[in-house]
Amino acid sequence: MTPALDLTGVSLWRWDAEQQRERHLLRDVDWTVRPGEHWALLGANGAGKTTLMNVVAAVHHPSDGTADVLGHRLGHVDLRVLRARIGLVEARTSRAFRQRLTAEQVVLTGATGTIALRPASIDDATRARAAGLLSRFGCDELADRPYDSCSQGERQRVLLARALMRSPSLLLLDEPATGLDLPGREALLSAVATIAREEPETATVTVTHHVEELPSSTTHALLLRDGAVVASGPAVATMNGANLSTTFDTPVRVDHVDGRWMARAQASW
Repeated sequence: MTPALDLTGVSLWRWDAEQQRERHLLRDVDWTVRPGEHWALLGANGAGKTTLMNVVAAVHHPSDGTADVLGHRLGHVDLRVLRARIGLVEARTSRAFRQRLTAEQVVLTGATGTIALRPASIDDATRARAAGLLSRFGCDELADRPYDSCSQGERQRVLLARALMRSPSLLLLDEPATGLDLPGREALLSAVATIAREEPETATVTVTHHVEELPSSTTHALLLRDGAVVASGPAVATMNGANLSTTFDTPVRVDHVDGRWMARAQASW
């Protein structure tokens, strides 16, 4: 099958005017994500996670190397068309919907890929899909509630439903659990885990620097440090103490229990 993502030797740099030199944000990243795989992208703050996500989300082109997204090479495809096949959930996205839209209306905006609601573009089938996605993620009772009045955890589940409206082949979750309390986080991760069952061909990438924020559906992991890959592969083999210690530059102990990961830094004094 055509990979959802296929990156070879991807590097990205920016000119640092203050230091008068190129600043490397990514270095020789090789990464292949196949349909139905569910990847974790882990690294400390400043490791290059957001930069790499901007490449795979068809926002930035690499400075060197090749990046094929959903079978199309960046630089040789209309990015607007490509982005229509990519779902994206970010913690900051919830701030874009401050109008008096209901939760259902926010989900419906996903059908057109816009922030504003476009009623003329919405038919009965579209409304039925929105209702089905809200139900799938346990948000039936939120449909008519003003989005502004939903909790942060509820908003994130609504945004997850929104991201799936156009049945994307690739779903990117950029630190989706940021700012959530424990119940909100667990409800969101449960919702993400259902995608593996309900959308078996969809590939997902979840970005975080906390392994506790990874859903049980995680199959693979890529670890970044200073823009370079520390390790990549099946999650159980990749997310071990040695690799995470290198990734975060501190001794880390990792436990894998009931399909979920837990990590803690070990005191070095």
